[in-house]
Amino acid sequence: MLDKKYNAEEKEKKWLDYWKDNKIYEFKRNGKEIYSIDTPPPTVNGKIHIGHIFSYTQTEMLARYKRLRGYNIFYPFGFDDNGLPSERLVEKEQGKRAHEIGREAFSKLCYETTDKYEAEFQELFSKMGVSTDWNIHYKTVSPSTIKISQTSFLDLVSKGHCYHKESPALWCNECRTSIAQAELETKTIKTTFNYINFKTVEDNEEFTIATTRPELLPAIVCVFVNPEDEKRKHLIGKTAHIPVIDVEVPIMADAKVALDKGTGVVMCCTFGDQTDIEWWKKYNLPLKYIFTADGKIAESVPNYGGLKIKEARRKIIEDLQEGGYVVKIEELEHEVQTHERCGKEVEYSVMKQWFIDTMNHKEDFIKIGNEIKWHPAHMHVRYDEWVNNIAWDWCISRQRYFGVPFPVWYCKDCGEPIFARNRRLASKSTNR
Repeated sequence: MLDKKYNAEEKEKKWLDYWKDNKIYEFKRNGKEIYSIDTPPPTVNGKIHIGHIFSYTQTEMLARYKRLRGYNIFYPFGFDDNGLPSERLVEKEQGKRAHEIGREAFSKLCYETTDKYEAEFQELFSKMGVSTDWNIHYKTVSPSTIKISQTSFLDLVSKGHCYHKESPALWCNECRTSIAQAELETKTIKTTFNYINFKTVEDNEEFTIATTRPELLPAIVCVFVNPEDEKRKHLIGKTAHIPVIDVEVPIMADAKVALDKGTGVVMCCTFGDQTDIEWWKKYNLPLKYIFTADGKIAESVPNYGGLKIKEARRKIIEDLQEGGYVVKIEELEHEVQTHERCGKEVEYSVMKQWFIDTMNHKEDFIKIGNEIKWHPAHMHVRYDEWVNNIAWDWCISRQRYFGVPFPVWYCKDCGEPIFARNRRLASKSTNR
């Protein structure tokens, strides 16, 4: 008979103990057909939200249904503790940044902190009724997963799918690390569109460039005009003088310059956006990288070195106005790219990074996607759009203190990578 008064805590403990004592959810290789569920591990950042719980209710229904149908359920549960959110959790609790603590001490704190929160997560998901075998749960920064990751990396290198190169990469000044395109979000912000007068060196002819990033004037390497632009194509081949910065750069032609946007003349900086990178590569332009890893102007830049990026923006606008170079300033809202982990605007860094070749395999990804049965069906379309919008190879380097180390050393004399052998994996190595 049912109890007259249901005691939820009592029943919860009873059935949790029963499931555990009788190994109801234990995964055994008993010859039955295996039904495997790939579960997305929740991020260990100090809090569980309704999205985590909801995602596991879906997989839980599948697991229980298939178990009742007689399948041997392989349903591992993981914890994503190899990530910036875990590092930022430790920094928040310690009141210090990772570089202030030191690598060894910070890594120890990360392990201690993630272990504590993972125990809480395990208890919560058990109480929610998640029918996983906790004996096979995993961590993304355990010795076994580190070895798997390092083995995969070496395999990609040996097959020519992974390479080490000095190249522009997305950079987060807040987290002080490079990031991948998949980690980007967009945010609408209020800013200003600044119309600035430049002059040609040859005949002092004025022309106007409109920009939201005047702090990039010291990084200008070229000015572009559309060759089909009847009003401005006579500028092509001349030299532009950059106001306030007092530097001269060539004026070149490229059809990518929009005829119906801005003023029809565009400055190319290293780097403000993806188009700048494309032009830099296409025309073999010089590199003027002016930002530091913590979001300041490099000390080598006269008058503005040491200023934070937005401080430099204000100072350059003031200097332009004082010199009479500003035609007008318009307020506007536009979208900027931000890092999903901290919400801060991203820039581009230039340093040696490890990249996985994705651009040459987009057709393969589409083909594989066509072989998958999608639920719901419209997610197939979203997947195809995501693949087609990949704009550059996947940067897998992270300037981190905690995580999976690359199984690589670097020659002190030439800087070339020296790869670990399989027997050395999961040992100490340089983490780039």
